[in-house]
Amino acid sequence: MGHRFTILTVLLVLGLCATCVSNVPSDGGRAGDPSHYILLNGVKNTEASFQEIVETCGHGQGGHISVGIGFIISALNMTPERAAETLKRYLSLSVQYEMPVLVQLDGESWWHNRPDLWNWWDKSKPGYNPENRHNVEWTDWTPDSAVKIGWRNWGRQLRVLPMPNLMSPAYREATRIEMRSLITIVMAWWNALPENQKHLLAGVKLGWESSIGVNNWVYPNGNSYLDKPEKDDPTHGIKINRIPDRGVTTLGYAAVKTARIANSGTLTGAMQTEVVRRHLEDWCRVASELGVPRERLFTHCGAWSQGESLYSAALNKYSCPGWSFYSHAANPAHDRTVMEMLKLSDAPYWAATEWLYQGKHSKDEWVSALENTLIGANARYVCIYNWDDIKKSEAATEAIKQVSHAQRVTSPIR
Repeated sequence: MGHRFTILTVLLVLGLCATCVSNVPSDGGRAGDPSHYILLNGVKNTEASFQEIVETCGHGQGGHISVGIGFIISALNMTPERAAETLKRYLSLSVQYEMPVLVQLDGESWWHNRPDLWNWWDKSKPGYNPENRHNVEWTDWTPDSAVKIGWRNWGRQLRVLPMPNLMSPAYREATRIEMRSLITIVMAWWNALPENQKHLLAGVKLGWESSIGVNNWVYPNGNSYLDKPEKDDPTHGIKINRIPDRGVTTLGYAAVKTARIANSGTLTGAMQTEVVRRHLEDWCRVASELGVPRERLFTHCGAWSQGESLYSAALNKYSCPGWSFYSHAANPAHDRTVMEMLKLSDAPYWAATEWLYQGKHSKDEWVSALENTLIGANARYVCIYNWDDIKKSEAATEAIKQVSHAQRVTSPIR
């Protein structure tokens, strides 16, 4: 306890408490329920995988920090039937193993199962419709510049399908349909849980580093690479601090024009941010209308360059904001822009919704990073990416076990 009080004292001296959320949750937390979660992303929906978590890290039941798992369902990347089946299996295992879950619904990063939305160029493939060029992003103000391909780097560079036009009516309706279906399943499950198991829903997360031109970028003359060998692709990647083109090609024209934000002139980072804000707010409104309490609903906004406006797109009246932490994983309070956003937020919580303490660290360093995130900065949860790597680190797993089994904090910073 002494270490935690030291953190609190430092925060008070520095005046950082102003950045912490001060609202009281209204969804009725029970005495003994966790106030924070350590969630491990990328766990399979099998009994063996859940049992592995319990055996390696425990689940911290009865403590103020509970261990759980995070999983992602890419709703446009599989059939609705498979998505529903996958979700139900995770929820069933959550109850069986008393393991809290973060339900992460993706409709941005992967959409292979919907060529009827993105295939505007290949007559020989399913879904072909030239009008689909309005459902993908453009590199200029006209549909003649519609993209056919994109790239992302998640550990290595990948070719991906074209980035969706986040404001396309057809895309929006397609994602709403899938979100409604899956969230309805989540809420039926949660509402049926007895009061002493309500904490098993750590949250519903919408968005996956939501942004434009970062996790799906286009190299100059990108369409010309579509029919060439992937080995001939450029590999220099993006320059994250260059906004709005990220050092490659500016995207967002289709969404900005569709949203009637602008239809000519210079496209700006602020315009991209407004698109992402509307995109996340729309999904969160759908979830809220289906009964997801604000205390259980989180966004995941991409934000990488200190001071960029994109951080603010995570804020809306239906949800709690979430961001990724890699360079600031050791202490999220050092991310100045996140701390500024928390001053503006009226949400009851916020989340380190994608987090990894990169590099080789001791158990004590891992403990410090987790406590700085959950206790010092008062994140509702930290979702660590990814379990397959973390389980190889004894320092990490022992730190998770220690932090989650620590004595309950009765008055966490808010």
